[in-house]
Amino acid sequence: MRTLSFLIAGFLILAAMLLLARLFSAHYPAATSGAVGLFVALWLAISAFNMWVGISQAGYSFGEELPIFLLIFGVPAAIAIFLRFKLP
Repeated sequence: MRTLSFLIAGFLILAAMLLLARLFSAHYPAATSGAVGLFVALWLAISAFNMWVGISQAGYSFGEELPIFLLIFGVPAAIAIFLRFKLP
């Protein structure tokens, strides 16, 4: 359930950042690229923090947390990069 919550949060943050990029794109044409880059960096930090909590607080090993980290980080980041090239 926690993984699903993080995935949903990632998509919501991505949507908010892309909406802000749309609002600023008239004055700043590279807003979408900047928003995607900022999202990927921010989401990497959030996902790494979640992995650290899983290892240090929940008692999972690095090997157990790594696939979850790759899922939580990779899916929203891949969609963000895909949308970067599809959106104007």
